[in-house]
Amino acid sequence: MGARKRNRANSIKEEKQKKCFATLRNCPSSPRKMRLVADQIRGESVDKAMDVLKYSPKAASEDLQKLLLSAVANWQAKNEGKRMEDAELYVKEIYVDSARVLKRIRPAPQGRAHRIRKRSNHVTIVVDSKLEKILENENE
Repeated sequence: MGARKRNRANSIKEEKQKKCFATLRNCPSSPRKMRLVADQIRGESVDKAMDVLKYSPKAASEDLQKLLLSAVANWQAKNEGKRMEDAELYVKEIYVDSARVLKRIRPAPQGRAHRIRKRSNHVTIVVDSKLEKILENENE
């Protein structure tokens, strides 16, 4: 492997170690339904996002609520000694990607068959501290 490729791979690896994120893989709901809920919490503070998810009637909100708690726990593990209340955590990024599609057959009239596509999705949430961003901007 070339030096340039290795350096780029190492820089991506270091960036990923700094990020506090959580992923949910192969969630058995359609990506379109999950994105409706994900769009509601993008950019919101963690407390507000938890409230939105708790009182949302959508089934996808329960999965996202667990995922957000996991991302916050990952932030706490990487930032030992810092208080979550002081850090002002917010949902920096959230994106929903399509996962595998299970193809099933449903009987149709006159001996025919229709194909049913059971979709699933991958969700990634990245949380970050607003205070750290403010401090970085002041230092520059």
